[in-house]
Amino acid sequence: MEKISFMFISALLLCYFTETFSALDAISQYESIADNGTSLVSKGGVFELGYFSPGSSKNRYLGIWYQKIPVQTVVWVANRINPINDSSGVLSFNSTTGEFILLSHGNKTVVWSTNSTGVDRSPVLQLLDSGNLVLRDDKDENIGNYLWQSFDYPCDTLLPGMKLGWDLKTGLNRRLSAWNSPDDPSPGNFTWEMELHAYPEPVMWNGTKEFLRSGPWNGLQYSGKPTKSLPLLKYSFFANEDEVYLTILLVNESVIGRMVLNQTIFHRQSLIWSASSQNWTIYAAFPRDQCDTYNLCGGNGYCSLSATPVCQCLDKHFRPKLLANWTSNDWSNGCERKKALTSCQNNDGFAKYEGLKLPDTTRTWVNNGMNLKECRAKCLSNCSFMAYANTDVRDGGKGCAIWFGDLLDIKQIPGGGQDLYIRVSASELGAKIKKWKIGLVVLAAVFAILGMLLVYYFTCNKKRKFQDNIGKIDRDNEEQEDLELPLFDLPTMAAATNNFSLDNKLGEGGFGPVYRGRLIDGQEIAVKRLSRSSGQGLKEFKNEVNFIAKLQHRNLVRLLGCCIEGEEKLLVYEFMPNKSLDFFIFDETRRKLLDWSKRFNIICGIARGLLYLHQDSRLRIVHRDLKASNVLLDSEMNPKISDFGLARTFGGDETEGNTRRVVGTYGYMAPEYAIEGQFSIKSDVFSFGIILLEIVSGKRSKGFYHMKHNLNLIGNAWKMWREGRPLELMDECIGNNSCTVSEVLRCIHIGLLCVQQRPEDRPTMSSVVQMLGSETALPEPAQPGFVTAEKNPHDQYSVSSTQELPSVNEVTITLLQAR
Repeated sequence: MEKISFMFISALLLCYFTETFSALDAISQYESIADNGTSLVSKGGVFELGYFSPGSSKNRYLGIWYQKIPVQTVVWVANRINPINDSSGVLSFNSTTGEFILLSHGNKTVVWSTNSTGVDRSPVLQLLDSGNLVLRDDKDENIGNYLWQSFDYPCDTLLPGMKLGWDLKTGLNRRLSAWNSPDDPSPGNFTWEMELHAYPEPVMWNGTKEFLRSGPWNGLQYSGKPTKSLPLLKYSFFANEDEVYLTILLVNESVIGRMVLNQTIFHRQSLIWSASSQNWTIYAAFPRDQCDTYNLCGGNGYCSLSATPVCQCLDKHFRPKLLANWTSNDWSNGCERKKALTSCQNNDGFAKYEGLKLPDTTRTWVNNGMNLKECRAKCLSNCSFMAYANTDVRDGGKGCAIWFGDLLDIKQIPGGGQDLYIRVSASELGAKIKKWKIGLVVLAAVFAILGMLLVYYFTCNKKRKFQDNIGKIDRDNEEQEDLELPLFDLPTMAAATNNFSLDNKLGEGGFGPVYRGRLIDGQEIAVKRLSRSSGQGLKEFKNEVNFIAKLQHRNLVRLLGCCIEGEEKLLVYEFMPNKSLDFFIFDETRRKLLDWSKRFNIICGIARGLLYLHQDSRLRIVHRDLKASNVLLDSEMNPKISDFGLARTFGGDETEGNTRRVVGTYGYMAPEYAIEGQFSIKSDVFSFGIILLEIVSGKRSKGFYHMKHNLNLIGNAWKMWREGRPLELMDECIGNNSCTVSEVLRCIHIGLLCVQQRPEDRPTMSSVVQMLGSETALPEPAQPGFVTAEKNPHDQYSVSSTQELPSVNEVTITLLQAR
């Protein structure tokens, strides 16, 4: 740490104004700013960086305020979460880490840093006249080429030129958060940020509850903003593949203005400095009225201050969903259609609503290259699309935004707003057929019938094509049932995965490559794409579709839909951010992240998922390819069984089946399945036992080989159990201090029961779940299957397979995991 202390004359600290006599233009790696009256002032004298105590608090903070305004107005705080309780603060450069840090208590505690590691050469910290505190290379003359800047980490204030929104390349989210109180600058409940929907919009939150919306940008302003003449503060919006953000601009550069978020009744205020009154005046405040309350009128309702009550249903086509609640001014349940859209018809129409704040854009589809006519046609083409509007109202209107589902948080904007076109059934349009000659009436009727037939044909054509591609499910596997699965089109999948970009590729297996994607509503997905060179094909594809589409359990991965167009066959799954079980337990570093409680929770989750497949689902399913890489982990490390391409079902009282095509993965297949092709729920139990032993030991079944005894994982576990030292099997990363030893022993015991040689000796999954959740005595395990060892007659543990394994097809369904 290198510092040079500064000489200063004195410092005069007032309640509302701080005048610093020792000011710097910039500080370098050889300088520092101590809480002794030294400060950093921007070159034009607009802003000042120094230490202050807010309100009646005695805590000290490093912050930025207007230098020449007599009312001290802090616009940025460095250590807002970690205050200094004395005057020991020192801002200096740490040559070891390459960052500027704020120290307290005699240079012992770091309370804030620029987090700009790796800075070298000649770093300089400088305060600009915009209010931006920047870290730059003193020898780099490129303006804006900053190593770090405070504008990327706003507090409660948005200054002209600051960005509220996302840097998509780095994942940086620049958002505002209110001070807790005038005495405490730490983040409060209210935040304001840009939501990355297909149609982005700024949203204010009160904790985790959506509080206020400005509406999406329409090319001129946000659709929820009333038109105002001669504005002093002007919004601007920018979006491309690298950034999505809003900013405010001062129309008159001589005016001093800012936008601030706070905890008071007006949560967002636009403020202008008044030289005449020497105070800040409110130029605009949000919320403006009752109708700004988020979703006050529920789905398909709108709020209008000129109406009584303020909440109304969308014109004549909708009515209150719960009339009794509506009359008592409880509008939260919203409105429903008077006439349901029971069929999807191309002759449906749209009712035009003028002067609205556009609905919540969470569920939208956007194409900025379409005109309004093309947008209407696109909206008619999909039964789930409910409304459309232009994304840009300039030059007569352009761009297309389409909403699906209920329309939320709509407000009537007097003298402003935007046009919204809402879908209504053909019968509601009130179209009348003119009565001409009888011959024309008959002809019109004929055309009407033909039209309905065509509509019926085109409506059913897509589903019929899908069913033709899927074909009939093997009658040995399951009864024919209608598919209840969304069908995605290929352009949607291409857009979600950036045209199946290599940058989005998560991995590849027997089925083909897997891509990470994002749907137009922002939902992350994993897309499995059948490779034309894959050893698997339509049979495995339709197998997975028809099985997992009918299964709903918290420990099974969720299939969101599929796509079949030409040679393309795609499966769309929920995205699992923590990848797969093998990604953790077989890695020397990551396995340390799984303590025993997490491992036990994973074991119990897999067991519950298998129990559902074997017993509780409406289909009786044998997975046939259960392994660590087919167990995915969600954001909370909960396990979800995946890959049902090899699964088979049983009907009635059937308990086992035979196959001539043995498929699966070595190290997890039960002996009777690998050798004789017999599979049953007990073969899944065997695979579960392998996974259980892998989770406890951190060793891979197929790859583990004990050099001294020539034993695989099962053999090693069986040897340790027989010798009375089973805890030696436990992964050393778990440690005795972080686990319940009895639980570990019980899991090893259950694992050995599951991998017994004879299927009839193995427990069912219902018994396994009971054993995992109780402390009752367990039966002694018998000989495991596939224990490999030297053929030594003097070794009581020497066991070998009694039959030679036949040739086995090792093809398995792709692992869905992130990289």
